[in-house]
Amino acid sequence: LLAFHKKHSVLHRIRPLASYTHSLASSLMDQLDIISMAETTMMPEEIELEMAKIQRLREVLVRRESELRFMMDDIQLCKDIMNLKQELQNLVAIPEKEKTKMQKQREDELIQKIHKLVQKRDFLVDDAEVERLREQEEDKEMAEFLRIKLKPLDKVTRSPASTPAEKKAEPPPSKPTVAKAGIAIIKDCCGATQCNIM
Repeated sequence: LLAFHKKHSVLHRIRPLASYTHSLASSLMDQLDIISMAETTMMPEEIELEMAKIQRLREVLVRRESELRFMMDDIQLCKDIMNLKQELQNLVAIPEKEKTKMQKQREDELIQKIHKLVQKRDFLVDDAEVERLREQEEDKEMAEFLRIKLKPLDKVTRSPASTPAEKKAEPPPSKPTVAKAGIAIIKDCCGATQCNIM
């Protein structure tokens, strides 16, 4: 009998990535004003702010690329694990008395290989959680930076007829809890029932 312990506490926090990256990128694109090279009315502060938004969009795209690479690695790991488990199940189904020495050796090899692959996948999940926390901190810093930069610009561009109350610019949308793989992938290829050999 072989059963592999899964890190459910971590995996249950993982959400689909495509929706997050798409929404954040769309939000940043909406904030970017396409300015003609002939435009001469931009202040240095406005140029700096727009450059910061472009840099932010570039970071989002780099994150998305990293997430997609992880998803490919995760899918391949799941496939390898399931293939090895299927072979192991076939050997386990053979009565112990009827197994050859070679079959017993192969059974031990499969157990070791599966164990290593599961450990490797667990490490990927741990790395994803660390990366998620780091990106959350980056998002907070960028939101604060944009808030500070937008505050003086709001005073300059505000019309005289506007109300005295200053309207603070809203920071970019906060990042949802994500890691490097969607929960759908986890369920499809490494569900709790599939990852256990009874």
